[in-house]
Amino acid sequence: MLRIRRNVTPAPSTEAPERPGPLAVGQPSTETPASAEVSKEEVLRLAQRRRELAELKLQLHRQLLERIDLTKFEKDSPDQRAQIRKVLVDLVGRDNRVMDSRLRDRLVSEVLDETFGLGPLEEILSDPTVTDILVNGPRQVYVERKGQLTLTNVTFRDNDHLLQIIDRIVSSVGRRIDETCPMVDARLADGSRVNAIIPPLAIDGPAVSIRRFGVSPIKIEDLISYGSIIPEMVHFCAAAVRAKMNILIVGGTGSGKTTLLNTLSSFIPENERVVTIEDAAELQLQQTHVVRLETRPPNIEGRGEITARELVRNSLRMRPDRIIVGEVRGGEALDMLQAMNTGHEGSMTTIHANTTRDAIARLETMVGMAGLDLPNRAIRQQFASAINLIIQVQRLTGGPRRVVRIAEVLGMEGETITMQDLFLYEQVGLDQQHRAVGRFVATGIRSRYIERMISMGLDISPSMFERRVLRSDVPGENNNGRH
Repeated sequence: MLRIRRNVTPAPSTEAPERPGPLAVGQPSTETPASAEVSKEEVLRLAQRRRELAELKLQLHRQLLERIDLTKFEKDSPDQRAQIRKVLVDLVGRDNRVMDSRLRDRLVSEVLDETFGLGPLEEILSDPTVTDILVNGPRQVYVERKGQLTLTNVTFRDNDHLLQIIDRIVSSVGRRIDETCPMVDARLADGSRVNAIIPPLAIDGPAVSIRRFGVSPIKIEDLISYGSIIPEMVHFCAAAVRAKMNILIVGGTGSGKTTLLNTLSSFIPENERVVTIEDAAELQLQQTHVVRLETRPPNIEGRGEITARELVRNSLRMRPDRIIVGEVRGGEALDMLQAMNTGHEGSMTTIHANTTRDAIARLETMVGMAGLDLPNRAIRQQFASAINLIIQVQRLTGGPRRVVRIAEVLGMEGETITMQDLFLYEQVGLDQQHRAVGRFVATGIRSRYIERMISMGLDISPSMFERRVLRSDVPGENNNGRH
């Protein structure tokens, strides 16, 4: 049985990693034992160096425990952390084996990370360019930068070491993980979303997925500079939010749905009351009048669970002007559609789906999970009357994320929900770095809600919908595209 001890400070181990690599932490590893460029002697030398460093950290940690009772220290206190660092610097300075100043700094930092932070993950988490961290057992850690996954040389001592770090994450938000509850969703202090799964479900050791969300939320100007969306699209979406249109954001995993939802929420007027509902709180609304709600998993006895559906129902009693559901995944889809149909205009949510049509089919399935035997036509009618705008985001070949479609829901024709595309991103190929390139275009179809927007005093011109290429990131076509 897996046993996780809480509030235990892991001590460095003398066990050497199985895969030697560069001593710098957090950078892509290019050296492996099988590399033709690394001799057997070099591999052995690196392994021996790591064993020596591990032994130094072990001794340093023991000496620290002899001097100070760490249970009386708060990890979030800068003054106390500085005091611990001062003690560690003194201890390292007394060891004649550590002559290099950079190595001394590294030893101090790594022992501090093990004592108060998330161990080997700390240096990766301090890198603002990392958007995802994927831990596949103690020996394999990948990171994503600019849409590209790379293998790092970060390792954990063993499964128990990784389990201690996972437990430190989940216990900080009042959750637990063990053999009886081997899966958990949590979040870090900066809002990053964490999913962890451990044996016996994870066969090769504990697995952790961290989706980064920076302290400073991404703004719409950032998305424009990244080339994810263009000003013309932003202008229309901002008008749609202010005109209280109900918006569904559609996309696959890692396509940028939550980021777009965050940025669009910035256009909600300050005088409105917003209620957000999430499984793991990650939305970062900038308005002052926001009530954040988060689901709760069952306890060890299987009791106490609070679902998204219950929170959506409860939010209707909280006098919201708008309801934002981070992602619909189950029966709450029905309650969300009903809320949109009963006066809570301007609400927004996201859904995992590859296309707008797939999103409709998935919502039909989710409504069925509410336990009501509704015919498909009735569900589609609810959808057609509730959702005004569908925005599709996609992660394209090579990593770039784009808003690839902005479509309006027109209504029902027979058994089919009809839509019209207003703006599209048309991929035309790949560049020399094998990244997708294409063009943002206006389809020539004018929004059916333009009169509604104008009547609310919004600056929206019919000319913005004229058919044309708005922006291209195809090399050589023009200089406006961003890539």
